[in-house]
Amino acid sequence: MKNKTYRSPAREDGYAELGDYAAIGEGRSVALIAPDGAIDWWCVPDLDSPPLFDRILDANLGGFFKLAPEEEWEMSRSYRDDSNVLETRYTTASGEVLITESINSTFAGRLPWSELARRVEGIKGEVRLRLEMKLGTQAEKLSPWLDRVQQKLVFHAGDLMVMPRFSDEVVIDRSDDEGLVATLTTSPGSRAVVGLVATEKEPLAVPPVGKIDQRIETSHAAWCDWVNNLTWEGPFPEHIKRSALALKFLWYAPTGALAASATCSLPEGLGKEKNYDYRYAWVRDACLIIKSFVYLGALEDCKAAFSWLTSTIIRHDAELRACYTLQGDFVPAERYPELEGYRGSKPVRVGNNARTQQQLSMYGDLLATARLFIEVGHVLDLATSRLLGHLANRCADSWRQRDSGIWELPEEQHYTHSKMACWLALDQAVALAEGGHIEPTWKGRWERERDRIRDWVEEHCWSESRQAYTFYPGSERLDAAITLTHYYGSRVNRKRMLATLEAIYQELGHNSPMLYRYSGVEVEESTFVACAFWRVEALAELKKTGQAQKDMQEILDTLCNTGNIQIFNEMYDTRTQSWRGNMPLGLSHLAFICAANALSDNNPGHRV
Repeated sequence: MKNKTYRSPAREDGYAELGDYAAIGEGRSVALIAPDGAIDWWCVPDLDSPPLFDRILDANLGGFFKLAPEEEWEMSRSYRDDSNVLETRYTTASGEVLITESINSTFAGRLPWSELARRVEGIKGEVRLRLEMKLGTQAEKLSPWLDRVQQKLVFHAGDLMVMPRFSDEVVIDRSDDEGLVATLTTSPGSRAVVGLVATEKEPLAVPPVGKIDQRIETSHAAWCDWVNNLTWEGPFPEHIKRSALALKFLWYAPTGALAASATCSLPEGLGKEKNYDYRYAWVRDACLIIKSFVYLGALEDCKAAFSWLTSTIIRHDAELRACYTLQGDFVPAERYPELEGYRGSKPVRVGNNARTQQQLSMYGDLLATARLFIEVGHVLDLATSRLLGHLANRCADSWRQRDSGIWELPEEQHYTHSKMACWLALDQAVALAEGGHIEPTWKGRWERERDRIRDWVEEHCWSESRQAYTFYPGSERLDAAITLTHYYGSRVNRKRMLATLEAIYQELGHNSPMLYRYSGVEVEESTFVACAFWRVEALAELKKTGQAQKDMQEILDTLCNTGNIQIFNEMYDTRTQSWRGNMPLGLSHLAFICAANALSDNNPGHRV
């Protein structure tokens, strides 16, 4: 992985490049840190809470928390090995300083408050750093204010209380209702802490500064312990660990839910309107992350996530919704706060209207995940078993309907990917029934409907002129999501699936493994990172290993030599070599893990 050196200033029109952010988190929230030491995004206390810092969505109005040298600097950074603790080294004409950053936890799990810690160590010479904090206003919905309690500063932002916890060496020059400004001068061997503690609708604990500093190391040890208990024995071990750690940012510890991403409204194309809120748990994304956790050997995360997902669906009358909040409730409808948007990309969206869409592919996602969960030795409870039988029946009833598809498009169609996923759902239901894991009463019906779907797809979704499965019947357009249904191809028509993968490579990748999502979309957005890895996985599972390995290396060379410290966004613009979309995106990281697993010598037999 190529490390990038940054130089001040590191912003254009008030914005940092999306691919230049690093992330820290603790299983409940994620903060994004720009090269100039500014935390431009932090939702507190939860991933889907309103942001305390949100300058990434409005350079003028948004809040931030910045710590960097006052003079011109060069900067390099990296995560500690096997950890999500970040180390940043600034070099100036007068000296060198190391900043170690973490959102802290304990060995027992998350803290009962949010604790962001920044340790500042002097390495060479003297470096004067400036600290600025400006609280966000939630698009001017509230007005932060400062209280002074027992000689301590307490900032209020709606129901949130935030207290700075600084070492004595930090000199506060100004503090008012909007934030504060402070300075700190380092010398060789010096050590200071700049921290924030926050809580919502609860009393605020005031930990000693020394404990905040100590918990950076506790957090690091906890990350290392988690990584060291993974059982990955496949290729790309360092990249795999980094993607595993990125997925842990999205694992919401209080419930076991898996967020699709930690951000909202970051654009898929600059100045375009495709800017969505991904801070919720999608059934599809959660299933695929669980799949990657199985391959990693992350048993605790896998079990917690699968249990949360099935219990949430049962709680809502066993009817699938595309997405849920991290607490398992219905996602709110979209609203559009009056923010500029990243580099003018509007609208900014909070909430997600996909919540009410029909997405038939979810049946395949859930039943395939259940079968994989069982195949690695786990056991279903009675309630989950009954749920899976119910969902198989629902799939058998509804597969003929139009839906919004995996890409959540406003135009409902008979999307080929959705039909293939329904075939997969019923194929997995049959296998689960034959294995005694779900009630076999309807097995015969599932077999017949599965075969009807196969016949329908082969008759209506294949184009002789394109030599490919198309986006939907009657269309000559292509869909990169077909790469996800390689199992259908291996069981039904391997020749047609391989031809489709080649057509996708030529048209959606322009003879490159970096793929756009579907025909014509490149005028609006960039290549979709997950699609590139999905195609590699499909090639490997269809026994085109040499091509899969070649493409995998090209993808990694493209994505991991950009200076990005492997916090994969949703999309990558190959024309400008810049990252786009929300980050870290679970689909991007899990797709890499699944592709690497398909290339592994330890990939035994059946994979779905």
